[in-house]
Amino acid sequence: MGDWWKQWLTYFVSQSLLLKALDIVLVLTLTYMMLVLINERRTLWMVRGFILLMLASALSHQLGLELLNFVLEKLVIGCAVAMAVALQSEFRRFLERLGRGEFGQLFQTSSLAVPKSDSVVDEIVEAVRELSKNRIGALIIIETSGLIDERDFSVPGVKLNAEVSKELIQTIFQPKTLLHDGATLIRGSRIVSSGIILPLSGRTASRQLGTRHRAAMGITERVENCICVVVSEETGSISLAERGNLNRPLTITKLKESLEDKLSPSVDREAVATDLLGLGRQVRSKAFFVISRLLGLPSTASRKKK
Repeated sequence: MGDWWKQWLTYFVSQSLLLKALDIVLVLTLTYMMLVLINERRTLWMVRGFILLMLASALSHQLGLELLNFVLEKLVIGCAVAMAVALQSEFRRFLERLGRGEFGQLFQTSSLAVPKSDSVVDEIVEAVRELSKNRIGALIIIETSGLIDERDFSVPGVKLNAEVSKELIQTIFQPKTLLHDGATLIRGSRIVSSGIILPLSGRTASRQLGTRHRAAMGITERVENCICVVVSEETGSISLAERGNLNRPLTITKLKESLEDKLSPSVDREAVATDLLGLGRQVRSKAFFVISRLLGLPSTASRKKK
């Protein structure tokens, strides 16, 4: 009888520990999937703070700090609601992939193609200068931190896959060409496609803004990892759309500064990579500490002392 009870107790404890370990692994996996969808430094800091808040809540629960755990749990819930609003495009992309059954893509980072040469910005700026001078309307989508899903477009357009050049951009938007009415997508140093039809913004806009401006606002509302340069056909004024907001009118100098800032080749990308590595190390350290507490294992410090 005694051996039977010992076997049952051992089995029960091992199952309980396995469930706790599985619970932690699933939470870390979900966190990783969210980080894969987020590539921007500003949102990364917010997610990083939220993860640390969750770890603090779990730790306070394990240590029996009831009042602190109560406060942290409420903060976690409030922050989760706030993040759902602030990161609605990321959550929408996550749910779409989950609904389509694209589980493999949830763990894969996109191969990012960010403009890494100042000549690309120069070519875009020179083309916009000429288009603005001649009052030729234009709408240029530029990817910043990731690939745009073509399903976010109303009509994908015509594939070009050509090197960025001011001559080609000006030619595309000439009034008598077949592709001048749509948008042109630039990815890295390549013009991917032209003649793209974009969803229009539903927000109330000024009567001075035409269809191109509303389309630029619409796609940047829907997709955060892009910016849009707009040239007005009526006035020749230059605008830059980002996250649904329209910055206008811009001078050529201001446009160039903005593009160089948004398409920084190394600073932001390296900073994000550093933050991801640092965050990964912190999450791994915190997870090991929690698992050690659950399993009753000695901590790293105590092992070093021995």
